[in-house]
Amino acid sequence: MDFIDLDGKKILYISVKTFNYEKEIEKKLVSLGAKVDYFDERPSNSILAKGIIRVKRSLYKKKIDAYYKSILNSINDKVYDYFFLVKGEVIPSFFLIKLRQKMPKCNFIFYTWDSFDNNPNAVSILHFFDRKFTFDNQDAEKFKIDFRPLFYIDSYKNVLKDIQNSHEYELLFLGTAHSDRYKIGTNIVSYCDSNNFKSFAYYYMPSKLVYFIKSLFDSSFKEFDIKKISFKSLNLERIIELYKKSKIILDINHPSQRGMTMRTFEALGAGKKIITTNKEIKKYSFYNSNNVFVIDRNNIKLEKKFFESTFNPLSKEMLYQMSITGWLKSIFIENDTDFWLNNK
Repeated sequence: MDFIDLDGKKILYISVKTFNYEKEIEKKLVSLGAKVDYFDERPSNSILAKGIIRVKRSLYKKKIDAYYKSILNSINDKVYDYFFLVKGEVIPSFFLIKLRQKMPKCNFIFYTWDSFDNNPNAVSILHFFDRKFTFDNQDAEKFKIDFRPLFYIDSYKNVLKDIQNSHEYELLFLGTAHSDRYKIGTNIVSYCDSNNFKSFAYYYMPSKLVYFIKSLFDSSFKEFDIKKISFKSLNLERIIELYKKSKIILDINHPSQRGMTMRTFEALGAGKKIITTNKEIKKYSFYNSNNVFVIDRNNIKLEKKFFESTFNPLSKEMLYQMSITGWLKSIFIENDTDFWLNNK
């Protein structure tokens, strides 16, 4: 399972910024011997820019085109072994055409951790890539590309190494405030309180402006208690500290998202049980009803015995496949699509 194929390889890596995961991927590629040039996929990460890109990308076309022309200029004297794109939300076709003309032997790799329903630009550029992956098994089947779930970063290995039998919190929820998360989280926290299970919930929102805008257009935000929302994200050290103190991680996926969240793999990689709203998890090879409890987001029913039972350790092979190293190996070298879904 070595990575000798990446040693000394030159990689052009373009990805959206997502809670520093793009940096973790770059750092891991470098540690495996690759030489990486990273660029943010978006010209800007301001609230306004993100909103325009998602709602009407054409309004931002001049800015996008100018940005990608500047990238082409900055890499003009370079040749890469791999071009690695994550998400493909804004990248224009002309950039991919120019890149292919300049580097015909370069291996183009695409990965998305968003559904294609939410990301139409990605669908339009799939034909440019040699290797194509999605975290959504239904999208993989529909668009005839490879299926590859997400991963956990190395920091969560330390949680597993230091795992203890006693916990300060029976339940932990960390996540961005969206859709019905607050309603579900509040319901489950109330259950914990009534059963003497201690819990910790942290709802994050990028800014008060975002909260205000969402509260105007999203009826679910009327239920959010602004006093329970934080406008400052937790750093990785604090997240790891909270994981070490917790027994069960609550995972509330977006209603329109079928693929497993990053939180799913972080929890299992850290040796933590999961309560999740994503029923798709039952299709995965790592599913174990002792470690994973699936709830109906519209009719939440919990079982006390799940809180009281202990975690069943995963195999070394499963932990490796779930790790960021295993993920990169699958993306760049050896596809492991058949590993992930139960064939029962």
